[in-house]
Amino acid sequence: MENKAGQNVVEEDFPAGVVPNTGRIAAVQGPVVDVRFPQDEEAPAVFDCIITHAFDGRKVTLQAAEHLGPGLVRCISFHETLNLQLGASCTNTRRPNAVPMGDGCFARVMDASGKPLDEGGPYQCPEKVPIRKPVVQLNFDLKKKGREVPELLETGIKYIDLLYPMIKGSKTGVLGGAGCGKTVVILELINNIVKAHGGACVFTGIGERIREGNELYYELEESHLLSKVMLAFGQMDQPPGARAEVVNAGLTMAEYLLDKNKDVLLFMDNLYRFIQAGQEVSTLLGRVPAETGYQPTLASEVNTVQERIRSVEGGGSITAMQAVYVPADDMTDPAVVSIFATLDGVVVLSRDLVQRGMYPAIDPLQSSCTNLDTNVVGRRHYEVSQQVIQHFNKHNSLKRIVAVIGLEELSKDDQKIYKRAEKLYNFMTQPFTVSEVFTGKKGEYVPLEDNIIGCERILRGDYDHIEAQDFYMIGKAPRI
Repeated sequence: MENKAGQNVVEEDFPAGVVPNTGRIAAVQGPVVDVRFPQDEEAPAVFDCIITHAFDGRKVTLQAAEHLGPGLVRCISFHETLNLQLGASCTNTRRPNAVPMGDGCFARVMDASGKPLDEGGPYQCPEKVPIRKPVVQLNFDLKKKGREVPELLETGIKYIDLLYPMIKGSKTGVLGGAGCGKTVVILELINNIVKAHGGACVFTGIGERIREGNELYYELEESHLLSKVMLAFGQMDQPPGARAEVVNAGLTMAEYLLDKNKDVLLFMDNLYRFIQAGQEVSTLLGRVPAETGYQPTLASEVNTVQERIRSVEGGGSITAMQAVYVPADDMTDPAVVSIFATLDGVVVLSRDLVQRGMYPAIDPLQSSCTNLDTNVVGRRHYEVSQQVIQHFNKHNSLKRIVAVIGLEELSKDDQKIYKRAEKLYNFMTQPFTVSEVFTGKKGEYVPLEDNIIGCERILRGDYDHIEAQDFYMIGKAPRI
C-alpha cells in the first residue's frame, strides 16, 4: 500500500477493511508533533495511532493526544523525532496503538509500539491487539454468596512469605530509594516463582537503565527462564510517550495469558517512571500542573493501570509485583502515596539496612500487607508473624537505650527480647540466586514451613546459646 505521498505503508498497521486517511506535519517541538488533516475528512480520535516516516526512512509512530482545531491534531511520539520534516505525509491508522500478541512473544523484547528490540526478526504472532482497553466492570452474581478462598503464592524469600504474603491476583509494591535493591528483589522473585511454580511471567521495564534490561535478558537466558517470560521495555533514552505507554503493552501481554486461564506474574520496574513520563507528557501538552507539581490526572492514570490487574472467575489471575522509586526517600511524595493506595502489600526497603549489609534490606516496621490474615495464611503463620513484628518493635524502642547505657543495663526480659530480635533480623537475611556473583554465596529458596519453624525456634529460645551473627545470610535455620 502507498499513501498519497508515495511512501510505503505496511499493511499490518491497519485493520482489515479500513481505508487510512492522510495528513501533513504542521509542527515538530521535540516529542510533540502537530498534524493537520483535511477538514472534509474524519480527524483521528484521541489515542489513535498515526504513522509517518523521517527523512532517513525511519518509521515514527505518533499517538493523537488532543485536538487543537478543525483538522489539527497534537500528537506525542513513541520514537525519536529527529529528521522529521515539515509537511511530511502522515497516515491515520484509525485505531489505538496495537502490538503483536501470541505465544510468539515469549522470549522476545518489544517496545511500546510493538517494535522488536532484540533483533529477533518479525514476531510469529497471528494478530495485533490494541493496548488500551476499557476496564471490565464488576459483574455481581446475586445467587453466588461468599467468596473463593485466596490462594497463597510461595516466593521462597523469607521476609515476603512470613510477613508480606502474596496471594494470586494481588498487587505488591517494592518501595525504596536509589540503590536500595528494588530490582534485585524483583529478579529473585522471577527466578524463584517461575522455577517453583512454572507459571508464565511478563516483565515490563519502565524508564529504567538500558544496562539493567540487557543484564536481565541474559540472566534469564542463562537461567533457562527466557522461554517463560514476555518482555516489554520503554527505556530511559526513549521519549516520554513510549515510557508511559509501555505499561499498557505489558498489561496487554498479561491479559492475553489471563484469557487462557493462566496464572500470570506481572513485574513492573519502575512504576514511578510511568508517573514521571505522564508528567512530562502533561507538561508538553501545556496542561496546568496540580499544586504538588505532578499532572492533574495523576490518580486516574495510576488507578486505570491498577484496575487491569485482577483475577477472573473460573481460573486465571494476574499477580503484580511493582517496584516503586521513592524520590529523596520521601514516603509522603504524592506519586508514591497515589500508588500506595492501590496496593495489597507494601515492602519498603531501608537505606539504613543497606548500609549495615542486611540483604534484602526490607524494613519490617514500615512495610505492611493486608493479606496477613488468619483466613488467608492460617492461625499458626499469623501468630508467628505477629510475635516477630512485636520483637522488631521492642528492638526498635530499645536500641537507642542500648547505644547509650549498654545491653547489660536492661532487665533480663528485655535483654532476652533484644537478643532474639537481633537473631531474627539476621535470620531474615538471605543469599539470593541472582546476586551470587556479588555475595559469593549460593542462593537459597526457603520453603514457608522451614521459615516458620526457624522463627518459632528463635522465639522459643531454642537458639539462645547461639550468637546472632551465626544466623546472617543463611537459608534454613540450623539444627539444634
